[in-house]
Amino acid sequence: MLQPKRTKYRRPQKGRSKGNAQRGNQLAFGSFGIKSLETEWINSRQIEAARVAVTRYMQRQGQVWIRIFPDKPITKKPADVRMGKGKGDPVGFVFPVTPGRILFEVEGVSYDIAKEALRLAAQKLPIVTKFVVRRDYEEKA
Repeated sequence: MLQPKRTKYRRPQKGRSKGNAQRGNQLAFGSFGIKSLETEWINSRQIEAARVAVTRYMQRQGQVWIRIFPDKPITKKPADVRMGKGKGDPVGFVFPVTPGRILFEVEGVSYDIAKEALRLAAQKLPIVTKFVVRRDYEEKA
């Protein structure tokens, strides 16, 4: 699963995700991709599940790019613990997604295979996504 080798702070504040994605909102590597339409935290398990779904369907043809990386530590307090007594321990990492962010990109497969593979990936994610195609893409005969 994806996680950073080291972080600057062990237990950061939650922060706020508002507005649309200012970067990472264009296809950069592949001809097809899925774009986020909602704001949500996506954790490393969900990203990995989506990646496995794509590579399985494509049968290791073509190439897949994961355009997000979970680098925000998340903490949780144990069950049955009273209020107070400090912040909980880190339990995992998330990536805060905003609308318009490209999550996955695919290259080297046909339109139909890419669309189905990315549909399967989108089912593993907790957000509504949209299938996008590069503007200058044309199907090879």
